[in-house]
Amino acid sequence: MSKSDLLTELGTRTLLCDGAMGTQLIARGLAAGECGEQWNLTRPDDIEAIHRAYAHAGCDLITTNTFGGTTCSLERHGLGDQADELNRAGAALARKAVGEERPHWVLGDIGPFGGFLEPIGEMSPRELRRIFEQQALALRRGGADAIIIETMVDPAEMALAIKAAQSVADWPVIATYAFNKTDGPAPDSSPKSPSASPAGTAPEFRTIMGTSVADAVGQAVDAGADVVGANCGTSLGLGDYLHLARALVQAAGRVPVILQPNAGSPQMVEGKLIHPASPAQMAELVPQLKALGVRIIGGCCGTTPAHLAAMAAALK
Repeated sequence: MSKSDLLTELGTRTLLCDGAMGTQLIARGLAAGECGEQWNLTRPDDIEAIHRAYAHAGCDLITTNTFGGTTCSLERHGLGDQADELNRAGAALARKAVGEERPHWVLGDIGPFGGFLEPIGEMSPRELRRIFEQQALALRRGGADAIIIETMVDPAEMALAIKAAQSVADWPVIATYAFNKTDGPAPDSSPKSPSASPAGTAPEFRTIMGTSVADAVGQAVDAGADVVGANCGTSLGLGDYLHLARALVQAAGRVPVILQPNAGSPQMVEGKLIHPASPAQMAELVPQLKALGVRIIGGCCGTTPAHLAAMAAALK
């Protein structure tokens, strides 16, 4: 797929990305501390089934099970020497699940490496770029159509990942951050139009590194990202994502925006962490996000194929 294919499609309609992978792995028995990426080799049928369920739900974009697929992340599980194999397998499983026909695109997933760059940490920018290039190349060879770099909090790490992905191929690069709410009203369990909020109560959003939406998005755009936006955000209720959407679209200018909300702000219920938003509640967000200018809508933590099916129906 050429870079223009996905971007051209975005010019004609709003696309639906898939939902949480981790939520589905846990539902299928992934234990705490277990490496989910290893399932690409040890339980491929489960991974393929998850991808197929999201595709059948109506998702246009299917994300590989490679969020923790950098060598340094895999080394924590003793799997660093299998990075190429795990990433290639992850892309191949997504490709097999959706086939070669459009409208499905496979997004090779790259997450944070799990540490800090110099001088705060010990990772040099040069070495980290090499690590990201290795993962991106494996995803490309496995059949990914584009790259999504997600849940980033450091714009410097994001820029390195973007440039690494661009060095591998001329393909779309999607860049998303994780933001938390730092000011404004408490999380709301139901979506409301941002214009309905009283004057002066709009929340502010920053990454855990303290980076504002404008700065984070601006640096991703400057690095060459083709689509920018956000996923996740543990302190955000559904209504907060509408405020975040407005901030993202304003910061992105002419660059398309993606937003993948969690299924509400997580809560502890009987000793278990749950995301409370129902499929119907997630579906309520869709027309409002579209009206605010979001071009790719999806789900993050707590979302399931049922949530995405409801969102697909709302998008149509």
